[in-house]
Amino acid sequence: MKKQTILLVALISLLIVSCATQKNVDSEKLYNTAWELEYISGPRIAFEGLYPDKKPKINFDKTTNKVSGNNSCNGYSADYTLTGNSISFGEPGPTTMMFCGEGETVFMSMIKKINKYSFDQDGKLNLMLDNVSMMRFKKANSQ
Repeated sequence: MKKQTILLVALISLLIVSCATQKNVDSEKLYNTAWELEYISGPRIAFEGLYPDKKPKINFDKTTNKVSGNNSCNGYSADYTLTGNSISFGEPGPTTMMFCGEGETVFMSMIKKINKYSFDQDGKLNLMLDNVSMMRFKKANSQ
């Protein structure tokens, strides 16, 4: 009985450590790529109507804890905080000031609500509000 208890405790410990390690490995997927928006929740306008010419992109910089990219029209950058699978974005810094429609407003207001992230089985980045995916990004094609 004592051996079974020790074995059970060892297996549970191994499971906990492997799950914690997986989360750290997942955060590494954020870096060294540009992510292009392919889905956003909420607006009544079709995705292609919001972003007819250019899809928003986001890049994560691990050393500065900043994101940068474009919101479909204007460039932006902001601080981000990452803890486990929790993420939050600070206020964006100065951006260019072109007006290109409602898409940029939808993107910037949605990103302020995000508090978690995950990767799906296809390697796509999901930015979530609690456990609901609000934005989904794919790896952007190199240009």
